[in-house]
Amino acid sequence: MSDAAKAAPESGAAQPKKAPNSDGLFSNFKDGFEAGREEVMSLQDYLALAKEDPMVYATPAERLLAAIGEPRTVETRNDPRLANVFQSRTIQVYDAFADFYDMEDIVMNVVNHIRHAAQGLEERKQILYLLGPVGGGKSSLSDRLVELMEVNPIYVLRHKETGEVSPVFENPLGLFDKSKHGKQLKSEYGIDARHIRKYASPWALKRLEEAQGDLDAFEVVKMSPSKVYSKAVAQVEPADENNQDVSTITGKTDIRKLEEFQQSDPDSYSFSGGLNRSNEGIMLFEEMFKAPIKTLSPLLGATQNENYQGTEEIGPIPYNGMILANSNEGEWEQFSRDKKNEAFLDRVNIIKVPYALRVSEEVRIYEKLIANSDLSEHPIAPETLEILARFAVMSRLFDNGEDNIYTKMRVYDGENLKATHPKAKTVKEYRKMAVKAG
Repeated sequence: MSDAAKAAPESGAAQPKKAPNSDGLFSNFKDGFEAGREEVMSLQDYLALAKEDPMVYATPAERLLAAIGEPRTVETRNDPRLANVFQSRTIQVYDAFADFYDMEDIVMNVVNHIRHAAQGLEERKQILYLLGPVGGGKSSLSDRLVELMEVNPIYVLRHKETGEVSPVFENPLGLFDKSKHGKQLKSEYGIDARHIRKYASPWALKRLEEAQGDLDAFEVVKMSPSKVYSKAVAQVEPADENNQDVSTITGKTDIRKLEEFQQSDPDSYSFSGGLNRSNEGIMLFEEMFKAPIKTLSPLLGATQNENYQGTEEIGPIPYNGMILANSNEGEWEQFSRDKKNEAFLDRVNIIKVPYALRVSEEVRIYEKLIANSDLSEHPIAPETLEILARFAVMSRLFDNGEDNIYTKMRVYDGENLKATHPKAKTVKEYRKMAVKAG
């Protein structure tokens, strides 16, 4: 019998059944993968596209702001409960953060920082720093901002001959000199001078030299920022004094390449640090102030001067990304008390992320946690979540020994108790007392 005959299924033999809708799932997966593939274009085509779409050369803050979207305006004076909580202020609510409960003011502060950075104001030179207790939501908020940074694509310089992408994901506009080419870029392509990056990377300058100034040596690749692939998104975590050095942030020489290149050659350098991988995107520095101060030093140049120095003399490395950091209050207090850190403290925009203090919102947090667990399939006794939320909130409130803590909890949740509890204060008064108490 031939091999083909042996391989053929016997007549009437049962055939394996396809899983229901498997074709649709596999097809959708492949379509999504194809949609995320990199797209290559010439530098001329990139500039022509930039003329039509400013998002092509947008800064990270501008792309992040676009991903967050427009807010919904809420007139809290129209809702008695919200009016008590927010003193009848008009607040803005963002759908991108709809599942972050009792964080309306926090989210507004974060978005304001991003908006001002997008406008080219002082915030673009500052580190966005989330400060709060453990479990307050800092990491979840950071993760959401990283997810939003992945929404809009970036356009990155690529060497045409080798197909090598810039190791720091630099925007093509870094090739141009603002003083020499700014007016022409504005008149021909509508690109404002503030969007021209300050520096080209040592990697790009070497290839420009080799091409004797011929811009046709480069092309542009459109790609999606990705935390998974470390493309314009990076996460840095602190280590102890003995095993973390500045290369965690700036990269270092790859000793395997020293046989082929000199130590001062950019091609001998491994652009593997947090700043290298997050250029034109975002760097998340978890528990930043646990790191040694020498590790943090390159962040000063990156935020203020849009460049930093590597561990070797390869020239300034550009940085046009956002730095997002967090830590708990104890680490911040210890760091801020040291006068040697004053220069660094000026580069930080602190946004406090406290625990939720509204019982109704605390309940929604529990409901979200349960919905994402196996407990969602089990019944819960009536009032269970409400009782837990009251207990949690009361444990967080400042007890001055004079005000009833239960009454205070109800006021924070938006209840108006003046008729039944004449001594009850407003939310604003309670917060002011808590601040004075430290």
